[in-house]
Amino acid sequence: MNGVWGNKIKLSLFGESHGEVLGITITGLPPGFEINFDQVSREMARRAPRRSSISTGRKEGDLPEVVSGYFKNKTTGAPLCAIIRNDDSRSEDYSQLKDLMRPGHADYTGAVKYDGFNDYRGGGHFSGRLTAPLVFAGAVCKQILEKQGITIGAHIKSIKGVADKSFDPVTISKDLLEKLYGKELPVIEDAKEAEMRKVILDAKSNGDSVGGVVECAIIGLKAGIGKPFFDSVESTLAHLAFSIPAVKGIEFGLGFEMTKMFGSQANDEFYYVNDQVKTKTNNNGGILGGITTGMPIIFRCAIKPTPSIAKVQNTINLAEKTNDVLAITGRHDPCIVQRVLPVIEAVAAIGIFDLLEGVK
Repeated sequence: MNGVWGNKIKLSLFGESHGEVLGITITGLPPGFEINFDQVSREMARRAPRRSSISTGRKEGDLPEVVSGYFKNKTTGAPLCAIIRNDDSRSEDYSQLKDLMRPGHADYTGAVKYDGFNDYRGGGHFSGRLTAPLVFAGAVCKQILEKQGITIGAHIKSIKGVADKSFDPVTISKDLLEKLYGKELPVIEDAKEAEMRKVILDAKSNGDSVGGVVECAIIGLKAGIGKPFFDSVESTLAHLAFSIPAVKGIEFGLGFEMTKMFGSQANDEFYYVNDQVKTKTNNNGGILGGITTGMPIIFRCAIKPTPSIAKVQNTINLAEKTNDVLAITGRHDPCIVQRVLPVIEAVAAIGIFDLLEGVK
């Protein structure tokens, strides 16, 4: 398995869903930076299961313990390592899954790739549980970026067929991003929250699940950031976004909608205002040639429905090489969109920090 990513910053991710601990080692952080751990805790709480009807019943504190790279309330310049203890795993819920492959999960592909030695409990290293350390790393990067005037925020663009309004692609205020922060279902149009909650609970009552789309914005970036071809802004953010287990698609700006337009409609025309270059529209999502334009970066991620559902599904018994059926038991989210949202913000922060030069 490859648990290492990055250039300027390097992340090494470790652990399994039902192991004793999981965690991350971060190399490349500037020395002398004081981390606001209250803010880190708030970020972790956004991803953690909430005590509500639309989240899993698994209750994890998700309190990161820093074990190296931090001394006298400052980063030392050495690798920063944090662990998160698993306190509420129920491995017995997965005893039948050693041989029965869950549809929509990595059980089958993991067993083939690693000759059956992979930890199948809760998905092991493939689990969304591994996004908790990513949120820790993202929380640290977010704080460093905030010092540079860069803010990252997101909202739920849709859950199944219920859609929120989109960000204004040209003007996104920090106030709006802060207003969205902390909501269980972060939406711009408050009326959509009740509709989305009903869709989630209806799916749950039917033993099913739903997915959706998260729209993320990055504001405060100057023009000229990005290193084409392979370290372009899009390729960096897409690489990290697809490391999140539930993400099945990504688009920047208008994305696929641009295929329906003429070039005269899709192009973002330039103009000067107070000696600053702006564009009248932002169809390209703040990126041209893999480099930032200075306009807000906007991208959307497609989040698939939670694959663990109570409905009976057809599957295979890998040990006996027979067809079988499976009804998944245990505690699972009927929708993971709201919990994936802070993870998308986190990887966006990690990616942008990795692309910036001279940031301390």
